[in-house]
Formats: sequence, structure tokens, C-alpha cells
Amino acid sequence: MLSKENIADYFKTLQNNICKALEETDGKAKFHEDLWQHHSGGGGRTRVITDGNIIAKGGVNFSAVSGEVSEALQKQLKLTEKTDYFATGVSIVQHPISPMVPIIHMNVRYFEMANGTCWFGGGIDLTPHYVVEEDARWFHAQLKAACDTHSPEYYPKYKEWADNYFFIPHRNETRGVGGIFFDYLKPSEELSKETLFAFVQSVGESFAPIYTHLMAKNSKLPYGEGETNWQMLRRGRYVEFNLAWDRGTKFGLETNGRTESILMSLPPVANWVYDYKAEAGSEEEKTLGLLKKGVDWV
Repeated sequence: MLSKENIADYFKTLQNNICKALEETDGKAKFHEDLWQHHSGGGGRTRVITDGNIIAKGGVNFSAVSGEVSEALQKQLKLTEKTDYFATGVSIVQHPISPMVPIIHMNVRYFEMANGTCWFGGGIDLTPHYVVEEDARWFHAQLKAACDTHSPEYYPKYKEWADNYFFIPHRNETRGVGGIFFDYLKPSEELSKETLFAFVQSVGESFAPIYTHLMAKNSKLPYGEGETNWQMLRRGRYVEFNLAWDRGTKFGLETNGRTESILMSLPPVANWVYDYKAEAGSEEEKTLGLLKKGVDWV
């Protein structure tokens, strides 16, 4: 019988393996670990890497927290009364030094309530500063392969969900080239908890091979001041999404979560330019033209 402890132990191992792969590929920086306790029960391991050869700032966080659901969570889940919960998962964001290397995000998580209701959620999405179509197609092909191992229905369904979720309404643009996103995957007669967990494991274990490949492929490419200035603007868009629209960030802050771990996802430096317009025919304009929903990458 798959228990919440089994799932949490797996997520701890996943965190360890991903940190090791990122350190080896970066070749310089090491993760700093910050152990913390949650006010209602449990805690986590926040690991942050900074000032590397490739990574400017990144985090690989594990948490396993428990307690009584807050009023905000009770409202979100449409519960009629308070109950106890357990939540565990791994959350990752990596901000590279080079504007030629994309930002990446992954989250895999499990939630269980005292009444036995439980579900999985997660996903991976890529936010290039410059959209390289070859890389975007390769990235989506890796995610499709991970999904297809479990069901041919997963990739198109979860790709569309990512397109809709990682969207900045006030800019009318997607955060990046999307990926996959899923939530509230509950065990059923057709899909056992073990089956759903196997899918989540496939998603989690795809992260390190995907991102270390993109790090190695693009970190040596030349760039100049213009590309760095554009990177700062794209980081600004990342901040806008995370603070204005991301459910996890907003929920964590509203429910008195651990602020430092929640805001780990933000870049070290970003910029905003009033009424910025990309030059016609430029790579920046090309990238903006590809930041839209429904692009068929595979």
C-alpha cells in the first residue's frame, strides 16, 4: 500500500538527485540547504544555488507539511468543515546567467486529507529569454515521451492546461513556451494511486536530463549587452506572473507559508522599461510572436 510517507521519501530522493545533476553540470556552485519547520506541523528543505558558472540563482525545494486546513484552503477546496491535511512535494525554479539559457520550473506534489481524499499535481514549463524553436520542440518531445508511457491522452490534455495556466493576461502573452500542467489527479477505479504516482515520478525524473541538456547546449553561446537587457525584461515578466497570477505563490503567502521558500522562484535581478517596443524584425520581436497559446511544438 502506497503511503504518504513513501511518497515524501521519494520526493526527498528526487530533490537529492536533481541537486546533484545541477551541481555537476554547473561545475562551480553548490546548493546551500536551509532546514525549516512549518508552524502547523512538518517542514522542509529549501536548497538554493547562486553565482555558478551557468546558474545565477536557483532553488530545489522539498516540503512535507501537515496540520488543520486554513480558512483559505477550506474555501479553495469547497470544504464544509475543517479537517487535517498532509502535503508534500518538490518545487524547482532555475534562473541562468546567460540569456541564451532558458528559465525552467517544475513542481510535483501530493495532497491528502484526513477523510482519505487525496490527489497529485505538478508539471514542467520552460521560459526561454529567446525562443529557439529547435529547443522548444525538443523540450516538448521529452515531455510527450514521459506522458505517452502512461497514456497518449496525457500530453495534449496537460499541454493545453499549461498553455492556459502559464499565461499573463495583462500582457496577453504566455510566460514561455509552456510544457505540461496537471492538478487534482485523484485515484479512481480506473487509475490507482500507484498508477498516478508512477506518472508523477516520470515527470519528476525527466527534469534533470532535460535541463542539464539545455544548460550544456546553450551556456557557451555568445551574447552581449542587448541580449542581457532583454533578459532583464523577460525576468520582469516572470516576476509579474508569479506575483500576480501564480496560484501557488498567492496561496502560500495568503496562508502564512514560509516566505523565503515561496519567493525563491524570483530572479536575482530584473527590469521594467516603460512602454517597451521590440525592434521590427529583431529576435526579440520573433520571441514575442511565439509567446502565445496553442503552438503545436510536436
